[in-house]
Amino acid sequence: MKPTGTDPRILSIAAEVAKSPEQNVPVILLKLKEIINITPLGSSELKKIKQDIYCYDLIQYCLLVLSQDYSRIQGGWTTISQLTQILSHCCVGLEPGEDAEEFYNELLPSAAENFLVLGRQLQTCFINAAKAEEKDELLHFFQIVTDSLFWLLGGHVELIQNVLQSDHFLHLLQADNVQIGSAVMMMLQNILQINSPVIRSTATKLLLLMAESHQEILILLRQSTCYKGLRRLLSKQETGTEFSQELRQLVGLLSPMVYQEVEEQKLHQAACLIQAYWKGFQTRKRLKKLPSAVIALQRSFRSKRSKMLLEINRQKEEEDLKLQLQLQRQRAMRLSRELQLSMLEIVHPGQVEKHYREMEEKSALIIQKHWRGYRERKNFHQQRQSLIEYKAAVTLQRAALKFLAKCRKKKKLFAPWRGLQELTDARRVELKKRVDDYVRRHLGSPMSDVVSRELHAQAQERLQHYFMGRALEERAQQHREALIAQISTNVEQLMKAPSLKEAEGKEPELFLSRSRPVAAKAKQAHLTTLKHIQAPWWKKLGEESGDEIDVPKDELSIELENLFIGGTKPP
Repeated sequence: MKPTGTDPRILSIAAEVAKSPEQNVPVILLKLKEIINITPLGSSELKKIKQDIYCYDLIQYCLLVLSQDYSRIQGGWTTISQLTQILSHCCVGLEPGEDAEEFYNELLPSAAENFLVLGRQLQTCFINAAKAEEKDELLHFFQIVTDSLFWLLGGHVELIQNVLQSDHFLHLLQADNVQIGSAVMMMLQNILQINSPVIRSTATKLLLLMAESHQEILILLRQSTCYKGLRRLLSKQETGTEFSQELRQLVGLLSPMVYQEVEEQKLHQAACLIQAYWKGFQTRKRLKKLPSAVIALQRSFRSKRSKMLLEINRQKEEEDLKLQLQLQRQRAMRLSRELQLSMLEIVHPGQVEKHYREMEEKSALIIQKHWRGYRERKNFHQQRQSLIEYKAAVTLQRAALKFLAKCRKKKKLFAPWRGLQELTDARRVELKKRVDDYVRRHLGSPMSDVVSRELHAQAQERLQHYFMGRALEERAQQHREALIAQISTNVEQLMKAPSLKEAEGKEPELFLSRSRPVAAKAKQAHLTTLKHIQAPWWKKLGEESGDEIDVPKDELSIELENLFIGGTKPP
């Protein structure tokens, strides 16, 4: 409800604010300062002006202007600082009447919060300013804002708790700049002197709560130069007051022993955090490697198990083979004894002793033959490596000699002509004397020109025949050397060839011959060996291993038709 008897100056300002654009409102509101300054302090007229300003919502307009960006306000920080003075003076000593709850619960806390926000903005601008004049001007505006806040808190003590608990006020206290910090501490000192018991208790509880909840604030109170004498100042306070217990706790937190414990606790927490991160990293790393480790373990277990199964199967096969060999030997022994008994029944009693003697001789021959074969095979295997090395050395020597001969031949062919050695007069006389003596001793028969030409033609023909035969002989020699090298290679392959148990599918193909006579001879030897092996034992009694067995030509030709000859195409 609008009051009656309103000051016409307030009405004109309110009307101007309502009609003017937004950017002109801050300049219009500055006119309130002239009205407040002219009116004497503590008078009823001033109270009436403040009530009219509140009723026409000019205080709310001031709050809206202060909440805007300072760069958009006409006049900048000068206008803002004057508006803070107007707002603080209007709020102090005002009787809101019916809107008291809204005024005390909303408008006053909002005004105090806006003052703190402006203080932080001025602090940031002051730190970023480069010129000294600009810094002095910003410091002056900061002091005006803090004085306005102090004036507001002096008129409304209940706002002190809100200010001390504000985060903006905490950031102002943490300023590293000496000038800003001294201005804030001066304001804090003035606030504490407003109402000592209540304010000191609230400030002490607030500091204690901040120190207990945030270790960084406690470290700042201990290390910062701005709060160097805080513990000593708190120790001088009276201990018989209501907040003596909180004061003792705060002094105890600021003591060096507690600070050391706090530092140790902080280091302990940091160490625990590092250990937790490290253990987590190691655990995650092990978990990542676990699948590969399990796969490797399974692979090794399966390979070991397969090897064990192969070894067990091999041992079982060896045992079965030994058992089969033993059974075969027993069966052969039994058959041989049965044959001996049957032979004894057939042989005449007078020839039994002769038969035994013949059997013993044949047995001795067979034993000697097997023993000599075993001994020669053993010697051959022992000398095999040395024989291979000898053949390799011979091959290398042959290649080296060929290479050297080629080099000498090239030198002779491409050697430059050096010319004849010059003869001295004495040497020339001596040679002429020898020629004359030789001609004198060997006088030749006279030969006609026709005969000498025929003789020369015969000599040229024989020389041409010689050179042609020499080229053919060289080609034949090269062919012989190639055949010898091929034979040496085949012999070396045969000596290095594996046994039949170790041979694979492709290795026998290396020993196929391109020569039909060689293949026929090999086939004949193979058939001979097969017939000798398949023949009954009594046919082998009188035979030696070197004896050859005749194979019919029909069987050989039939076998040769199906024989694959290396290097030829099938029809």
